[in-house]
Amino acid sequence: MMLVFEGPAHISYAQDGKRMDSLQLVIDSVLTIFKNEQPLLTYHFNTVYPPEGQDSSYQRSGFIHPVYTLKGHLLTRIQPDDHYHHYGIWNPWTHTLFKGDTVDFWNLYKKSGTVRFVRLLDHEVNARDAAYTVLHDHVVFKTDGSEEVALHEWQTVKVHLPEGQRDYYWIDISIKMRCATSSPLRLLTYRYGGLGWRAVASWDASNSSVLTSEGKTREETDGTRARWCMVQGEFLPTGYGGMAILSHPGNFNHPEPLRIWDSNANGGKENVFINFSPTKDRDWLLEPGRTYMLNYRLVVFDGQQDAAHIEKEWQYFAK
Repeated sequence: MMLVFEGPAHISYAQDGKRMDSLQLVIDSVLTIFKNEQPLLTYHFNTVYPPEGQDSSYQRSGFIHPVYTLKGHLLTRIQPDDHYHHYGIWNPWTHTLFKGDTVDFWNLYKKSGTVRFVRLLDHEVNARDAAYTVLHDHVVFKTDGSEEVALHEWQTVKVHLPEGQRDYYWIDISIKMRCATSSPLRLLTYRYGGLGWRAVASWDASNSSVLTSEGKTREETDGTRARWCMVQGEFLPTGYGGMAILSHPGNFNHPEPLRIWDSNANGGKENVFINFSPTKDRDWLLEPGRTYMLNYRLVVFDGQQDAAHIEKEWQYFAK
């Protein structure tokens, strides 16, 4: 095993002189976790700018994109022309109160706040597990042109390959938050905010489906509570698969409310956007000196999955 911090870092494993079926982690301009030659997810610590001609306020770092199934099917997208501030899998808060002013860390065009990568704290890999921990700052843009950090967020992301020949893998996302100043940050009630997933552009109501732990489907899901939410669909030109987001029972306001786009959302475009939104129906006060945690598991799969399998995965995760 070799670990290199100067320039690109590539970690791989071999057994008896032969290559194992294992994970690798590569760091260059991005951090990417591979299974052999197949990338599974990429984390962006460098700032990604919006397409030419768009407001530069849409720039963002500290997000995951792309995410692939084991067979190489893409599950995420960034900077769609209907929401340039959507970034694959990302975790901003939308409607907050800090030092008497409201701050929006989600809608970047408002220029009131953003979330930034600060530094890579740790990373490790073995044959079946690869993980990294990063520090994010939730930054307030003040009216005088200065900035202030309201919240520190430590995000640990772990990819795990289950034993045996499986058609799925796990991504565990652990989010730890602490106030950055002696002032609290109140996450105000709003219809979305928190961990979001903007799915691949080709998915819509004609070729994908939504199902929750409570048996709700796309048109009846928004605003309901769930332990998990699964989206699966067809890939172009061929293939089928998807991802389920599992919410841990220790999370605030569990089972968490969901923000799901139905046929009435986003101008009726019926693209896929999923968000576990713990502040959808109540405030969450983050007080100085205290630590707050959120934990999620993403089950990324090829082929079709049913509710029984995802419920079994949630029961295992919850324990």
